[in-house]
Amino acid sequence: MPGIDLHTHSTMSDGTLTPTELVALGKRSGLRALALTDHDITDGLPEALAAGLEYELEVIPGCELAVDSDTGFMHLLGLFLPAQPTRLNAAMTWLRERRASRNTRICDKLQSLGLNVTYERVLEIAGEGTVGRPHIAKAIMEAGGADSVQNAFDVYIGDRGRAYLPKDKLTPEKAIALLKEEGATTILAHPYTLDLDDKAEAQRIKELKDMGLDGIEVFYTEHTRTMTDKFATLAKDLDLLVSGGSDFHGTVKPSISLGRGRGGLHVPYAILEAMKEARAKQGLPV
Repeated sequence: MPGIDLHTHSTMSDGTLTPTELVALGKRSGLRALALTDHDITDGLPEALAAGLEYELEVIPGCELAVDSDTGFMHLLGLFLPAQPTRLNAAMTWLRERRASRNTRICDKLQSLGLNVTYERVLEIAGEGTVGRPHIAKAIMEAGGADSVQNAFDVYIGDRGRAYLPKDKLTPEKAIALLKEEGATTILAHPYTLDLDDKAEAQRIKELKDMGLDGIEVFYTEHTRTMTDKFATLAKDLDLLVSGGSDFHGTVKPSISLGRGRGGLHVPYAILEAMKEARAKQGLPV
């Protein structure tokens, strides 16, 4: 049966395919629907929606927000966004401005470590997309500081890297409230990255539900079968929606295929149908 992918990225953030190219690939890959969920930006949604009509593929407008977390890291997906989410875009503009400042400082730090990595070159690599660390990683590779994107993260710009700097983030409460104001269905992405034991993990997700969280990403590229089963049970116990996606970025993550992850991922369309039913009960558009 044709599957879906509710977690993808384009050149508008840190992916390597334009929104149109992403939708075209989704069609060629046999998907029935996909969501564009770029990091902290919704600029690619109009193009993706238009491409969906052209290629006859259902496109769900969305985004992905990084939020504060005491352990690991936490990302939230907003699905079924309106074409122009005004309040959310204002918050995203602030986040991108802060990210730009952080990226500039990371480049300065890399130069102090002897690498010829300029922010101007990073901007060229990013093109029209929002600058992210994968773009800096490519600049590091050009400067001879690493032989792969992963190596650049491990040595320099990952959480334990020599040039790492933390970025400003929204609180979970603020992020969920912003998404809900726009009528979005809110999903906790890749919950394993909370890096908590099972009891604390369940408690944290329950707290997020109390803030307005609608569901969790049960099916995900990096989830083992055991993780998938655990999160499916947790979603049922907490009466949360189930979601799933590959976190596709294109050639920057070459081992992850659209809709298939590392080859074994399959997210059934029934998951999207359940979301639509839940939204209809809430009086929200689908």
